[in-house]
Amino acid sequence: MRARIVIVEDEPDLRDAVAEYLGAAGYDVATAESAAAARSLVETQSFHLAILDIAMPGEDGLSLGRWLRSKLPIGIIYATAAGTALDRIVGLELGADDYIVKPYELREVLARVRSVLRRVPQPKELQDKRAGADRRSVAFGPFQADLDGRLVTGANGVVIDMAKSEFDVLEIFLTRANRLLTRAAISEAIGFTEDPESSRAVDIRIMRLRKKIEADPANPKFLRTVRGEGYIFSLPAGDGN
Repeated sequence: MRARIVIVEDEPDLRDAVAEYLGAAGYDVATAESAAAARSLVETQSFHLAILDIAMPGEDGLSLGRWLRSKLPIGIIYATAAGTALDRIVGLELGADDYIVKPYELREVLARVRSVLRRVPQPKELQDKRAGADRRSVAFGPFQADLDGRLVTGANGVVIDMAKSEFDVLEIFLTRANRLLTRAAISEAIGFTEDPESSRAVDIRIMRLRKKIEADPANPKFLRTVRGEGYIFSLPAGDGN
């Protein structure tokens, strides 16, 4: 099944250009000129990825993104105007998988779409993986991370609500446990270019992740900061599979 993408953008020329380009690249693309139109689409169709303009008349892209995440296991790329770093940071804090800065090149959009979709399991693929017997999983404290199913459970099997971008970071640490990872190494593993904005994006993802797996995020047991160098995920001997 081809990945389905919805583009929510109030500028018609830009919206049509992105849709045409991604359609030519092999994706099924739908468009909406507003958050209200996007909500109507989602009521009748499912999507794997949404590209959301943040600054739209009426409901903005950040609010729409929160609503989409409550409805679908969907990847989200926010589009923001140049110079509005605050919007990008807020978007990352809300669980965005990536962002693009307007004006952008269509080739950049395609590269980011491909990167995010690699981390978004197709519904059937996810079911097949969960049904499989040979799985990669790691236990740490009360948590069990199913790396193939991209699922984390806590005490009593309760599923931990985790954005795909947060799971990406967790998987990087769990597959490299007890090793110091610099921000540059984490950025490269995620698929970011190394720059100050990417370093901030890594820090935001780690902050969100700590809130979900640490009893005391200010004094983390697992995901520790090594001042001036990076981060290390402490996995005690005997934990993991």
